[in-house]
Amino acid sequence: MTNLEFFKGRVEATIPTRKFMRDRKADPDKMILVDVRNPHVSQEDMSTKIEGAIHMPQRELIDRLSELPKDKLIIAYTWDDWCNLAAHAAIALLENGYQAMELRGGIAAWKSLGYPTEPLDVK
Repeated sequence: MTNLEFFKGRVEATIPTRKFMRDRKADPDKMILVDVRNPHVSQEDMSTKIEGAIHMPQRELIDRLSELPKDKLIIAYTWDDWCNLAAHAAIALLENGYQAMELRGGIAAWKSLGYPTEPLDVK
């Protein structure tokens, strides 16, 4: 794979936060946002999620695939660009016949832009 192919693939496989917001506003039923963060860090770090997102930890994803519709684009997110859980989740979704992308920047980018969050009840 060349660098050009890599970067083209990366752009096609990810969606920037602002573009996600524009696309969701234009067609709110097209996509589902899935928070794939595993609750292994402090509760403070896991106290919120992106508003309207489904929390489905990456380690539970395969066992819970039946909860996700195959006719919608699944947008997976995690902490930030340094965490690759969303990429792993997108791979698993694609391998199982889902449409999937990764939200660039994760919840950190979301919060930095002041977009809405809601409490996350992690058990």
